[in-house]
Amino acid sequence: MNNFSYTRASDVGNAVAEIAADNHAKFIAGGTNLIDLMKENVVRPTRLVDITRLPLNEITENDDGGLRLGALCTNADTAYNEQIERRYPLLSSAILAGASPQLRNMATDGGNLLQRTRCYYFYDTATPCNKREPGTGCSAINGFNRIHAILGTSDECIATHPSDMCVALAALEAVVQVTGKNGERVIPFADFHRLPGDTPHIDNNLKPDEIITAIDLPKQGFAENYTYLKLRDRASYAFALVSVAAALDMDGDTIKEARIALGGVAHKPWRNAEAEAMLNNQSATSENFQKVAEAIIRDAKGFGHNTFKIGLAKRAIVRALAQAAAGKPQPIAEKKIL
Repeated sequence: MNNFSYTRASDVGNAVAEIAADNHAKFIAGGTNLIDLMKENVVRPTRLVDITRLPLNEITENDDGGLRLGALCTNADTAYNEQIERRYPLLSSAILAGASPQLRNMATDGGNLLQRTRCYYFYDTATPCNKREPGTGCSAINGFNRIHAILGTSDECIATHPSDMCVALAALEAVVQVTGKNGERVIPFADFHRLPGDTPHIDNNLKPDEIITAIDLPKQGFAENYTYLKLRDRASYAFALVSVAAALDMDGDTIKEARIALGGVAHKPWRNAEAEAMLNNQSATSENFQKVAEAIIRDAKGFGHNTFKIGLAKRAIVRALAQAAAGKPQPIAEKKIL
């Protein structure tokens, strides 16, 4: 680990000023991803700006009738918050499907949005990686790529975003509140993360001098018909091979609106609005679910070891939609898929 200086921010303005003064500075809160990256020499910050004392750790009502998650709320506090469990159970389920209790106790909601890929080659500094060192190549494309992306890939990168929480936030259409040198702005969740394109080293559209202050959840929480289905190598603690956040607005057996977000398959939580619209005002049938699954996965591309994800993703979408339509979400504690 390289030498670095340390400072503690006194308020949001001070935090922004500290990060803007040093291009190689990093914010630190829970540190559950950053410390790993520093230990492996993947990132080498010259300065750590501690933001843990900022007043950003509350869950409150927002102006639109939804909830505002302070960026420093822990994943555990968010998942077990009474209002989250009641109004946004999809989000609670997704958080509890990720990491371990110890990590959820430390990890922050803002930090969850910023975590980096778990690509083997990204963490192995002896191998080429465009995300770590632009222009060096992507070792995963012709390497061992079982956990890698099948949608939205480029010739530069096939890494996936590792978050479970972000998949649910994508389905809920959350909004990210940020503050920087030029003031405050909001970023719709769909626009927060980026596909790799020819700049895979840039994970999101947050500016270098900006800090996430909150995540706004809209009023509609899909609390009745939802599920978070996560398929992984082991149920105890593993990143998703494929995950599906399904949220339905139902009128009897008819679907008024459908939201479907996928994790483990792309550089960002994956949604296909045109495919989702195929379910609007349609019956909740297996046939309709299969048509939508085919549409969502139509442009998927496998790279050898991960080609199995194409079929797996289709089946997961159908299963998740069936669970959501029936109002029987996948239990987090249940080790077998319902």
